[in-house]
Amino acid sequence: LVFLAELNQLETWATDIGNAYLEAVTSEKLYIIAGAKFGDLKGHVLIIHKALYGLRTSGKRWHERLADCLRRLGFQPCIAEPDIWLRPGQDCYEYIGVYVDDLAIVAKDPQSIIDKLTNVHQFKLKGTGPMSFHLGCDYTRDEHGTLCISPTKYISKVIDSYKQMFGCSPMGNVLSPLEKGDHPEMDTSELLDQDGIERYQSLIGSLQWAVSLGRMDIATAVMTMSSFRAAPRKGHLERVKRIVGYLTKMRHAAIRVRTN
Repeated sequence: LVFLAELNQLETWATDIGNAYLEAVTSEKLYIIAGAKFGDLKGHVLIIHKALYGLRTSGKRWHERLADCLRRLGFQPCIAEPDIWLRPGQDCYEYIGVYVDDLAIVAKDPQSIIDKLTNVHQFKLKGTGPMSFHLGCDYTRDEHGTLCISPTKYISKVIDSYKQMFGCSPMGNVLSPLEKGDHPEMDTSELLDQDGIERYQSLIGSLQWAVSLGRMDIATAVMTMSSFRAAPRKGHLERVKRIVGYLTKMRHAAIRVRTN
């Protein structure tokens, strides 16, 4: 969507719908018996009307509510990716990318869409404006005006988490995610204890999200090491530490959107 925005000279905005699930209502018959905290209502049967956080179907109810709103705005879901919504404009399509309650809006006039979401559908929006940070990823422009996509802030959080976990900074002079010709499947070092396994799995999860945010340069290494999550060894943990060290050195690497 960001590439299409650059290609067609459209604006890219982001917004977050506050208390999204509570904007939807339940379709099942749900109730509770009021406890002491309800005061005079103690013992009463209370019908649950809104899709409270924690209910099994709240996510589905919210998705249905937002889908109805987007259809009223003239958007239809993309056949290939249902969470990308599009509608024809004057000379190009306009888009809304949905991630639960986070929206990425690509349009000639995003403010008009925001106004309808706020005034017509009564959504409480926050963080609304030109996209600079979305789903953990930074969106900036270099000195030439080229759009740059990089999870710099997210990587800083990974580094901070690493320091808390191991009491030291990641290695800083790593030029590749894994050593050339390395074969982690042949590692025979000692198996990690439960604490080590949890640290290993936590790092792998953090690195997988970095890949989702555009760091494709570590995708193969992370995929390789994630296959050992069930029973990792000390040597495997050292390799994952190396990947974090590589990200530390290359934290400012970015995808640049050059449509020419």
